Amino acid sequence: MVPARTLTLLAAALLAAACNRSTGPSAAQLAARAKAAAEFAASEQAWRDQRRAALTQPDGWTSLVGLHWLDPGTHRVGSAADNGIRLLLGPAHLGVFSVRDGKARFVADAAVTVDGAPSKGARLRSDADAGGPSVIAFDDGKGLATVIARGGRLALRVKHADADSRMHFGGLEYWPGGPQWRVQARFLPHPPGKTLPIANIIGTTDEIPNPGVVEFTRNGTPYRLEALDEGEGTLFLVFADRTSGHGSYGAGRFLDAPMPDAQGRLVLDLNRAYNPPCAFTPFATCPLPPPENRLDLRVEAGEKAYRKPAAPAKDA
Repeated sequence: MVPARTLTLLAAALLAAACNRSTGPSAAQLAARAKAAAEFAASEQAWRDQRRAALTQPDGWTSLVGLHWLDPGTHRVGSAADNGIRLLLGPAHLGVFSVRDGKARFVADAAVTVDGAPSKGARLRSDADAGGPSVIAFDDGKGLATVIARGGRLALRVKHADADSRMHFGGLEYWPGGPQWRVQARFLPHPPGKTLPIANIIGTTDEIPNPGVVEFTRNGTPYRLEALDEGEGTLFLVFADRTSGHGSYGAGRFLDAPMPDAQGRLVLDLNRAYNPPCAFTPFATCPLPPPENRLDLRVEAGEKAYRKPAAPAKDA
């Protein structure tokens, strides 16, 4: 016969086990969690793959090899030492650029196309013009030159598929992140036409359309980010946080957010915070976070600071 005390203890143990089974996740719940985790991981990996492909495509940001100011007057451009503007890559003498009354013209000294057609020269649109900038292609299309307008000046932006920064791209690293960094947010609109002064890394400031502010909460603390509208159909957020310069790129990161729904709701996926082009090349003109967008928060999600690969050792 089993002693009464033993029966009592056994009954208590069985009851505790039953309670544990009833309060723990069911098999269906565990399966649902596993499915959600797999879907999240697949979605993030697809975004990361797309991000890397865009950066390293032949005309991506890692192909940038030059930013040359075009002040009023004439400028001979090419890779040879006798040019006023010397290219890192390209023909010895690409041609002559002239600037007058804020407009640029080009006369070719090498085989080029302008906007896809063979050309000996043309008046050039800048990226401030309707339809975007004229594109000068050289080196059988591996090299591309466009005129950009910044701070009331014109500059020549040059890309080349053989850029060292593209050919020896070091890859991207990410903070741990996770689904908890997909946060519910709300959009509070500003009066129509409001702009925000945004400084950039080359020392000029632009007034950028500022349609509203995005609010979200993290661990019970509210945060706000001023949103910019660059005509891409999304909200553009330029921010810094407590990881900036401490694992993340020191000059801040970018985040593209969906437009809010009719109730002003949206989701910020901070796992998709990404480095500006200036993290990969010294020839970009990146905007800097406005003071309003400096978060007292460690955003341990998204891209970490880019680490350039070590230069190959030279023979002694």
